[in-house]
Amino acid sequence: MQFSKRLDRFGDEIFAALNNRKVALEAQGKTIYNLSVGTPDFVTPAHIREALVESAKDPESWKYTLRDMPELLDAVCAYYKKRYGVDITPDMVASCYGTQEGMGHIGMVLCDEGDTVLLPTPCYPVFIAGANMALANIVYYPMVKENNFLPDVSKIPEDVAKKARYMVVSLPSNPMGSVGTPEVYEEIIAFAKKYDILIVHDNAYSDIIFDGNKGLSFLSYEGAKDVGVEFFSLSKSFDVTGARISFLVGRPDVVAAFRKLRSQIDFGMFLPLQKAAIAALTGPTDSVREQCMKYQERRDALCGGLRKIGWDCPDSHGSMFVWAPIPKHYKKSMDFCLDLIDKAGVIVTPGSSFGPLGEGYVRFALTMPPEKIAKALKAIQDSGILNA
Repeated sequence: MQFSKRLDRFGDEIFAALNNRKVALEAQGKTIYNLSVGTPDFVTPAHIREALVESAKDPESWKYTLRDMPELLDAVCAYYKKRYGVDITPDMVASCYGTQEGMGHIGMVLCDEGDTVLLPTPCYPVFIAGANMALANIVYYPMVKENNFLPDVSKIPEDVAKKARYMVVSLPSNPMGSVGTPEVYEEIIAFAKKYDILIVHDNAYSDIIFDGNKGLSFLSYEGAKDVGVEFFSLSKSFDVTGARISFLVGRPDVVAAFRKLRSQIDFGMFLPLQKAAIAALTGPTDSVREQCMKYQERRDALCGGLRKIGWDCPDSHGSMFVWAPIPKHYKKSMDFCLDLIDKAGVIVTPGSSFGPLGEGYVRFALTMPPEKIAKALKAIQDSGILNA
């Protein structure tokens, strides 16, 4: 059978390939330290789990929902005001099954075939997949070490800017762990206004920022509501990754168009999930702050530990990831990753999975406590893989 040419735009799913290698090595009795997939290992707060369970006991909860509950939309609005100091209204909010799904569909809302999209490189792979599903023309803007892995809109050619329909911004960034500054956001907003570009911001990690800094929403900045939307996720802050709870928040016209597309392919978020989201948004947030401190401890253990064993790895400033250059005697990040699994039992993600400028790096996920990170570091040191 001949399948759609659209599928030719997608590469192999790297996490599946790494997991297959993991399963094979575990079957041989090898100890594996999986630092590849960004799945939090913290326990979901009890009040969120209880809200879902109680709702699931009601037979009425098992019917099509068809819409976001008004209570859910109000909860998102109240949370944005309390957490970010941003005033939004229910017409500025639409749910989706995780930012992965939302980013996968947003291109089809905003683009026609052949339209130009601006994406960061390196970037999370679904940004690329979403543009490819829209059959858009991708132009990458670089996020490089020399600029602290932050966007520099002044380097985007004017002819490209004039054609671009939307620009994806993701700060704190996955995979680099860089954190935006007010100046960076102000430059992006001015750039978007000048060239009539919609900004699509991925706000997955605003609660995981280190060294005493506080994360904000893109919509916190003046003028952002006029030029942008953001995907606001509960996954990492509240440890509900498997539940897939996310929202598109921002310009009402974009939110309405997104809701229209999703109405053609979905019957609304499962009611118990909506109840769980309400519990998260309206309940205590002590665990969110405590968790950030634990991520920082892990960041310190991993980055400091890597430097001690001879791997020059800078500190991440935010997100649950660390971006590390591969040893100089390796040319390809995938080759290094496979050797790291085989020789040390440590799984990380090759930078080549994150777009054109990802090669030469690997991404660690901070998904283990410091004591287990220490064991992984010893396995790396003992393997001799860092030696030329």
